[in-house]
Amino acid sequence: MNDKRLNTKLEFAKTVVRDAGDYLKAHLADDLEISEKTHFDDLVTNLDGEVQDAIIAKIQETFPDDHILAEENDVRHDINDGNVWVLDPIDGTTNFIVQKDNFAVMLAYYESGVGKLGIILDVMNDNLYWGDGKTSYRNSTELQLTAKPLAQSLIGVSAYMYRTNAGGLFDLSHQCLGVRAIGSAGIEYTNILDGKIWGYFSNLSPWDYAAGAVLIAPFGYTTLQLDGSPLDFQGRQMVMSIPENQRTVLSETKSI
Repeated sequence: MNDKRLNTKLEFAKTVVRDAGDYLKAHLADDLEISEKTHFDDLVTNLDGEVQDAIIAKIQETFPDDHILAEENDVRHDINDGNVWVLDPIDGTTNFIVQKDNFAVMLAYYESGVGKLGIILDVMNDNLYWGDGKTSYRNSTELQLTAKPLAQSLIGVSAYMYRTNAGGLFDLSHQCLGVRAIGSAGIEYTNILDGKIWGYFSNLSPWDYAAGAVLIAPFGYTTLQLDGSPLDFQGRQMVMSIPENQRTVLSETKSI
């Protein structure tokens, strides 16, 4: 990366995300304070708030002119307005609570709506995925990815969207080898980067897709709403992340 300013922000982001992962692992066996947000399966813990507060404090101290869009406590800022960090302190909170696995810390950096940096930490596997929209890495290894045809691949899905055939997703599943539902957007995006799934379909908020969209972009992947319209970074939307050069396969389903 030739931009020294962006490189400084990248190294900062990698450090704070790794620190957050270490903190979560250190407190994995704690008695958690668990609350429901919108539904009994939409959970938040005290550690979500603690990790978010810690990262926000570091951003504000280091880059006081930047803004933040984050999951917890209604921290919102327009993605198109200036320099914006997009944060998900624990992506896959239910997995964190129940499985102690399959959860991630995600941080992205956007300038005037354009993704500049993406960082996803697969906490329990200690794999840090990071990139600038042009190149992506897993730890120190530069990633290489060429999407296989859908018929030779698996897809990552939201279980609810799959079983209700939202947007024709169940129909689409008949064109691939099968579906996988993990419950963490961050882990799904790392599975795309590792070549384990062809694409990902889910109902997501901006902090769920901001980092992943940056990381998969160098490999010809596009991240859009399920109807093909651009993301608006406002609220929850049905989203797909797929190989751009294979979008035509979606026309073979009844809805997508």
